[in-house]
Amino acid sequence: MKAVIKFGRKDGEVEAREVPIPEMGDNQVLLRVKAAGVCGSDVHMWRESHSWAIKTPVILGHEFAGVVERVGKNVRDIQPGWRATCETAASVCGHCLFCRSGNYNLCPERLGFGNLIDGAMAEFVVVRPEIIHRVPDQVSLEYAALTEPVCVAANALIEKSRIKPGDTVAIQGAGAIGILCLQIARICGAGQTLILGVDRDENRLRIAKSLGADRAINIQRESPLEIIKGIGDGRGADLVVDCTGVSAALGQSIEMVRPGGQITKIGWGARPVDASLDPLVQKAARLQASFSHTYPTWERVLTLMRTGQLNLDPVIGGIYPLADWEKAFSDMESGKNVKSVLTI
Repeated sequence: MKAVIKFGRKDGEVEAREVPIPEMGDNQVLLRVKAAGVCGSDVHMWRESHSWAIKTPVILGHEFAGVVERVGKNVRDIQPGWRATCETAASVCGHCLFCRSGNYNLCPERLGFGNLIDGAMAEFVVVRPEIIHRVPDQVSLEYAALTEPVCVAANALIEKSRIKPGDTVAIQGAGAIGILCLQIARICGAGQTLILGVDRDENRLRIAKSLGADRAINIQRESPLEIIKGIGDGRGADLVVDCTGVSAALGQSIEMVRPGGQITKIGWGARPVDASLDPLVQKAARLQASFSHTYPTWERVLTLMRTGQLNLDPVIGGIYPLADWEKAFSDMESGKNVKSVLTI
């Protein structure tokens, strides 16, 4: 089968290769991949600029949807032919406190698709049945391939944050996660939404504006702090969501959050944080991290897709055949696309 593989630890050491179809065990499912989203983390691994552990060679891709090809003899309640999408926790121990309490995304032995276990930028991928979700008939497989990043946003804003109707929400980063956080914030009843980007995000900022952002701010041309001071009582945003992966963003978050507010951090960054936490303490604001997601969040997001409450059309900037993976990656890296999707 064809697959996009990171084969080395240098910038650009990714290529399409022919590899064997993976073997499926009695307790596993073989999924024929139809669509795979390109994540910013895939681009980072292409450029060898990531800050997390990976193995090489590894098939990239952790955002995907397809059709169930075969099921192992011990698998129940999943049928060949199902349209399905799958979570990213490819392997967990199943026995630790986190697994037993339903927080398996925090399992210390968790291995994710596309970095430590072969992922889904390929014709087939083997998955465990516990993390498969059936795709509603009303949802295209291209949409379903983006369930994972929407779940990142939903976990951060619905599960880990406290948005009340009328709240001011400032989102740092106009990439895919930032724009999806914008949509989730609006669904949760945010009164004012602001999204922050830089020069190369101009197209993404326009898309954010079309999706309902009250202000789409290029921080290289405008001061987000001054703009936030002009909203409401001028004390700051009720919630600041850091989707950037830029370490300096935390200092900006602390400046923008109101006393008693919350900062929710999603983005990963390779550099140490160079900011004093004293102003955060003085504001008695909450700093909350958010990582990955679990089964209920996926079901919630698929319902939002089925009922039309999420608009992913402007988010999907391009759909590419697997052979054009490099263009798909480049169009995300340049800021042309919020999200590229590979079809297989």
